[in-house]
Amino acid sequence: MRVKICGITRKDDALVALLAGVHALGFVFYPGSPRCLVPEKARRLIYELPPLVSLVGVFVNTPSEEMVDVARYVGLDTLQLHGNEPPEACDYCRREGFRVIKAIRVREKRDLEIVESYRGVVSAFLLDTLVEGSYGGTGCAFPWALAREVGGVPVVLAGGLCPDNVKEAMDKVKPWAVDVSSGVEKEPGVKDHKLIKEFMERVLSWRVAT
Repeated sequence: MRVKICGITRKDDALVALLAGVHALGFVFYPGSPRCLVPEKARRLIYELPPLVSLVGVFVNTPSEEMVDVARYVGLDTLQLHGNEPPEACDYCRREGFRVIKAIRVREKRDLEIVESYRGVVSAFLLDTLVEGSYGGTGCAFPWALAREVGGVPVVLAGGLCPDNVKEAMDKVKPWAVDVSSGVEKEPGVKDHKLIKEFMERVLSWRVAT
């Protein structure tokens, strides 16, 4: 089971996450998010991190060329498109050399119908909770069993995960990875180191048990 912690804004939070065994760090470049980083700050933060870490940039309805420019400037290897980006935007980023995760916001089964149009141009789907007027980081969960409807492409499960429920979510979905942000925070953009460690302990114990 892979783990991504999203909404990283501080070096010490990133280091605690990595030492706890987190595989990927997410950096938000959406101005509407309280966890948003300007590229210059993200670049400085990333350059101070150790190697062998997957670095993911989260974008919302950003022009494809701009996403690629930011990714190269900052030093990202994966782009997470979390808005209403069409398959063509995903394919452009893929052809520019980046792995692409397309976020799909879910509330009911029909919300997954859009998945088919993205097959072949993304590396994974991230399933998050559909909350009107929000593009993620709400701390709300969707019916996790719906994630089993997606086959053939790795699924990253997000939406309302925290140390108390991550094992239940993994039992129901058995995803490729889990993604957490607000579930391990003191406040938006400020991670709770104790919660990060607890989250990872639950994930690791589940992996051993299965």
